Amino acid sequence: MSKLYFRYAAMNAGKSTALLQVAHNYEERGMRVLLFTAAHDHRAGQGVIASRLGLARQAHTFGPDTAFAREPLGPGLACLLIDEAQFLTPQQVRQLHRMAHVDDLPVICYGLRSDFRGEAFPGSAALLTLADDVEEMKSICACARKATMNVRIDGDGRRVQEGEQVVIGGNERYRAVCPSCFYSDDGGADAAPGLFN
Repeated sequence: MSKLYFRYAAMNAGKSTALLQVAHNYEERGMRVLLFTAAHDHRAGQGVIASRLGLARQAHTFGPDTAFAREPLGPGLACLLIDEAQFLTPQQVRQLHRMAHVDDLPVICYGLRSDFRGEAFPGSAALLTLADDVEEMKSICACARKATMNVRIDGDGRRVQEGEQVVIGGNERYRAVCPSCFYSDDGGADAAPGLFN
């Protein structure tokens, strides 16, 4: 029986790299996979999953109105891979959970668990509730502890603590930090910035 998997981590843990490796592994064995990423995340281009290591690949996109169902995805699909899964809606997570169990299609989701305020993304909360297999991927804070939180920084490198939950940006806007740095006055924004780039 297939499962719904959720691989989560703070920023810069290699989630997209891992997804691209899984896609390669399936395809190397002659199996068909489909990749999805959030439509509003166009840092590497519209519908592109890219890693900081330089790997990139075209993908389908999903938005809040996307309905996931096996039939439109086509025959012979071995696995569904979803990047930026924190942007899924709870209803989409339920659709993916159903696909795994009713349609016997493995679904592997990669994403953040929480935002820059330490609050859950709705998609991540649903994945933590419904995923059959949950795995934390590791990242490192500038202080050398395990990073489990994210902070948003402005153009001057100062921590931002208020604002919209989603502001698309990469290493120049977000940093992965440990809980100790997250709760410090600057949120770790001044700690060894060279390690984040």
